[in-house]
Formats: sequence, structure tokens, C-alpha cells
Amino acid sequence: MFDIQKIPFSRYGSFITISPNHQEKGDGALYIRNIRNGDNDFGEVFKIELVWEGKIQSYKPILKPSFLLLESEEGYVEFCITDANVLQIRSKGIGVRLTGITGAYDYAVMVESDRWEVNHSSQEMRYMITSVKGLIEMDAPFIEQRCDKIIADLLPDSIGAEMECVIEEFTTNYHLRSYPAFEEGRMAVKRDFEAWVHNTLPLPEEYSSGKYLAAYITWSCVVPGEGILTRPAMYMSKNWMTNIWSWDHCFNAMALAKQSPELAWDQFMIFFDLQDTTGMLPDFVNNRFALWNFTKPPIHGWTLKRIWEQSDYVTVEKLLEVYEPLKKWTNWWMTYQDSDHDGIPQYNHGNDSGWDNSTIFHKGTPVESPDLSSFLVLQMEVLADIAGKIGKKDEAEEWRLQSKQLLTGMIEHFWDGERFTAIRSGTHEVIESDSLVLSIPLILGKRLPGDILEKLIEGIRDKGFLTKYGLATELPSSSFYREDGYWRGPIWAPTTLLIVDGLLSAGEQELGLEIARRFCAMATKSGMAENYNALTGEGLRDPAFTWTSSVFLILGYLLYK
Repeated sequence: MFDIQKIPFSRYGSFITISPNHQEKGDGALYIRNIRNGDNDFGEVFKIELVWEGKIQSYKPILKPSFLLLESEEGYVEFCITDANVLQIRSKGIGVRLTGITGAYDYAVMVESDRWEVNHSSQEMRYMITSVKGLIEMDAPFIEQRCDKIIADLLPDSIGAEMECVIEEFTTNYHLRSYPAFEEGRMAVKRDFEAWVHNTLPLPEEYSSGKYLAAYITWSCVVPGEGILTRPAMYMSKNWMTNIWSWDHCFNAMALAKQSPELAWDQFMIFFDLQDTTGMLPDFVNNRFALWNFTKPPIHGWTLKRIWEQSDYVTVEKLLEVYEPLKKWTNWWMTYQDSDHDGIPQYNHGNDSGWDNSTIFHKGTPVESPDLSSFLVLQMEVLADIAGKIGKKDEAEEWRLQSKQLLTGMIEHFWDGERFTAIRSGTHEVIESDSLVLSIPLILGKRLPGDILEKLIEGIRDKGFLTKYGLATELPSSSFYREDGYWRGPIWAPTTLLIVDGLLSAGEQELGLEIARRFCAMATKSGMAENYNALTGEGLRDPAFTWTSSVFLILGYLLYK
């Protein structure tokens, strides 16, 4: 059972979602939503209320993976998304009032005595509301070009009786269909989710409740390939972060790679399907559009290697599919993101790094940062491995040479004898920062000289980043630290995994697994939030995030093995 004030109700493969409107202060009322517009629009279609003898009734929500139950003193209502575009509703002793959240041109029209069409033009979707048991009372006066209001009461036809109704999404012409009985549909959804849980990475028993929540969030956040989405896509959330970003998807892919390799491959490749001819990847994408104003860091080579290590799904054919896109993505950074032509790529905005407001950007941009070069060192190495596997021996040697040259260049460029620094591109002015991002070169492991590697490890162990709950993204003693400062303090899942991976690759098993334990304990207690207060472990921002869920599963699996 989950808290619907934090965890949206949805299911695998559907854009239909029920949740409160977190973007506005209110009474916690629930809304049926269409999340096809990305995070530009919350997508409310109908406000849900319970009604008895014409009066609105209070209720207690109970959210389970296969259905949403609203309990009232007078009766109860159940909601189940039995198919991608079908929401079935069943009640006993009480009715449901759906109040349309309408805009210009929205209207409702009777199709038959037991069926109404609601044309929700502001959401670019039509809804067919069909009564299976009971009746529909519609209040939808039409004035000039739209209905002044749209209020549908779905009511039992007698005291204590049952009501059943079906709401279907469609865009052009409606086609009659049959529906399963409510209980039959609910059981089918239950089986689907249970199969997903069974296919989720095994974790230690102490994290079982966290695993169940993480499994629900990842399962329910998958939407179908629709519009410009070329494949099924795991959104970051169905609260308000209703997109996929071009490094977030990598963490979801890694969590799926062992047990669901085909879906993992879809997550990994979806951005390469949209790749610009220059090699750039968009910042984020949803079914409607991709944003090109920013991008995200090139962790894709690092990710790909971890995917193919977990499954034999990544065949030579798959490597042929990804080689040229990954090559173009690597060359884009080295060609278009090096304005001072010093061979060290740069970030032109914090958003491009994924660490949007990190303190390495507090003096402005462009910024040359050692994490970016580290990712590309690894990506070039992976390209060399792929080139060797697909018979491009000369290119393999060239990529290995480039990787080694960039590694040498980044050490000369950023290492000051005690730590890595970030610098302004062009002037090479060192930027004052106590950000964890400067420790990300740990992912290079033993590729780094021993003295540098040891100082990086000491920085994680002893400097103060590691709290009771995990790794703060800004040193808590820093004047820039903020408890809810986004990338200026809170614990984040992806950066935790990067550091843990680096520690393990450096042979620091004990420290790496201890960080994993702290993170998993925190997430099990505080939920799969977007990020966490580094000093209290409290979840912050979006409370139902997939990359947090995926990293939790990956780290938990490390502790299980």
C-alpha cells in the first residue's frame, strides 16, 4: 500500500494517471490526468469526488499496484487501468463525480443514453464515458463554443447498489469494444505487476519494502512508444517530471539490463534514435517534443559497458547499431564544446552537466570540469572495445590513443597536486567549489596514478561528503551548502552510483559497499525521492522518481551478491 499524496496511480504502458496536483497548494484532491504534454502541463482532465445523495463525501485513499480504492462512510470506489487507454471504475453504495478541468472548445455530447463523449481539446484527447451498471448524470451546458462546465455524476441506480463505468481515451473515431469484468481486469493488472516484481533485481531482505516501492514506480512509469517516442520509455516520474532526460535513462537501463535486457536496450537507445546530425543528444524528450537548448553528460559509454556485462543480449549486431551514434556523440563534445581549442571539452551551462546549479558554475560559464573529461576517457575506451569487436581494428587503436591522450590532458589540466579543480574555459581561472562533482574522476579507477587515486578516496572517506545517509553533493561545511539546494547539498542517486562504481573499480570494496548500504537504508525509509536531505535523510522534491528507484535496485543488488 502506497501514499497517493506522493506516489501516482498508473500502470505500465499507460499515459493515464491519478494523483493530486502537486504544483498547486490545495486539499489533496485527486485528478484523472493525461501526462502526454510533458512537464509543461500537469494534464488534469477530471477532478475526482465522491457523492452521496447529492453531497460531496470525504474518503480515505488506499493505493495498491493494481487498483486505487477510495473508502467512504457510505461506500467505496475502485479505479483500475485495465488497458493502456481504459480506466474502469466500480463503486458500491456511493457515486463518483468527475468535474472536467476545461478550456477553450471543450465540450460533452451524449452518444447514447448510457454513453457520453467528452472532447477535451485543451489536452488534445477525447474521452468516452460508458455506464456498465448504474447511470450517468451529466451537467454540461453548451454556451457559444464550449461547455460552460462539464460535471459527470456516475451513480448507482438504487441505494446500496453497484456502479460500474468505463472511461476510454481516443483521438479521432471511437470504436466499440468489450471490457473485462472489473475483477477480471484488476487481476490481470495484478499478475502483470507481480511478473515485473519477479523480474526485478534481487535485494537483501531488509530492503524488501523499498524494493516493492521501487518496482511499482519503475513499472508504472513506463509509457508506450507514441508520437516521437520510438520505443517504450520509462519516464522519470508520473508526478510532474513527466519526461526522460538524456542521462537519467542510462540509470534505468542499467537496472533493467540483467532481467529485462530488451527493455533496457530500448531505454538506452531511445535518445540515439533522436540524435542530431552533429551528434548532439537532446536534453529531454516526451511523446510530443524534444528540447535541444541543453544536453546531458556523456555517461553512455560507461553505461553501455555495464549493460553488456550483465547480459548476452548485446550482440555484435547491437554493437553495430550503437557504434556510429556513440562515435558521433563523443565527437560532438570534442568538436563543438571546446571553444578555446585546448583539447579539453566544456560545459556551456550547468544543465549540460546534469548538476544544474552546482557550485562549479557559480562564476559563470563555459566551465571545463574533470567529470566531463573522465566520462569521455571511458567512452573512447568503450568505442575502442566496440570497434575491435566489429572488425574496425584501426579505429580501435585510434580510440585507445585518444582516450589515453585525454586522460593525460585532464590530469595536467585539472589536478593541482591535492585535488581536481574546475576552471573557466579560455582564462583557465580556477573556480572555488566544494562540489562532489570534482570527485567524479574516481570512475576512472586504476587508470589514474596511484597517488591521485588515493587522494580521491581519502576525499570521500575523510573530507566530510559522507554523512550518515550517503554522499552530499556539496560539502556540508561549505558556505554554498543548502539542505534543499538541489545540486548544492542533497544526496542524489546517480552521483552515488558513479562514486560507488569508482570505488569498487579502484578496489575499495568496503567503502563502496558502505555507501551503498547507507543509501539503500535511507531510500527504504524515506522513499524513492528525487533527492534527499544529506543531514536528515528526508526525501526532497519529486517523491516518486525512477532513476532513484533504479539506482536503489542496482546498489541493493551489489549488497545481495
